[in-house]
Amino acid sequence: MIGSFSQVIKKEGVGALATGLGPTVVGYFIQGFFKFGGVEVIKVKATEQLGTRKAWEYRLPIYLGAAATAEFVADVFLCPLEATRIRLVSDPTYADGLVSAVPKILRQEGVIRGFYSGFAPILFKQIPYTMAKFAVQGYAAEKIGYAIGKKPTEMSDATKVGVSLSSGVIAGVAAAIISHPADSLLSMVNKEGAGGTGSVGTRLKNLFFEAGFKKLFLNGLGPRCVMIGSLTAGQFAIYDTVMEMTGASKFNFINPDA
Repeated sequence: MIGSFSQVIKKEGVGALATGLGPTVVGYFIQGFFKFGGVEVIKVKATEQLGTRKAWEYRLPIYLGAAATAEFVADVFLCPLEATRIRLVSDPTYADGLVSAVPKILRQEGVIRGFYSGFAPILFKQIPYTMAKFAVQGYAAEKIGYAIGKKPTEMSDATKVGVSLSSGVIAGVAAAIISHPADSLLSMVNKEGAGGTGSVGTRLKNLFFEAGFKKLFLNGLGPRCVMIGSLTAGQFAIYDTVMEMTGASKFNFINPDA
């Protein structure tokens, strides 16, 4: 991973590391708003409908369903910005940034092909990723709480952050492994001419066979696990901290027999 950074800087300069930063920041901020907020709302509503005991018993399906639903909505907003980011990264001369790239893509390719040709693979990547992320984080945080002998309501602020960071790393690595093949396909399909002509499904099929198992499943997996593990840990720590600072409390499933 360090060698890759060095090569990029040597060949293209330090500025290459910031290529596509605009759509990345905007896109993932919007996505995070709908994703984290959506999961929290759905968990609360599901518990209100099912009751505390049944919600505890079915917490895994609730995590998975909430994550999948929230991610789908978030990806409707993320996909155009992700397509723009990939275009800027793959061809730095395409446009100066987000503001100039969006109208150019719209004018040349239209809404569907320009911004949503990668919608199917982004769902294929992001939905399993988010399902694993929230389900594993919730399960890991629960087990860490049992190990230290404290419920979330009994933990100090510092302990809560520590639990968030630890469970976030575990969740991030799991999510990175699950979503890696689809992420590789997504990066390919958004490049102009990739996968030949035809529908998105046809192009994805062509790319799948062209790339092969190793390139899709293993290439870049190590750095991805490090990056996503660190990012996810930070996300949950920041999310929980902001919730505490604003006087809100993160919803936790409660074991009625504990």
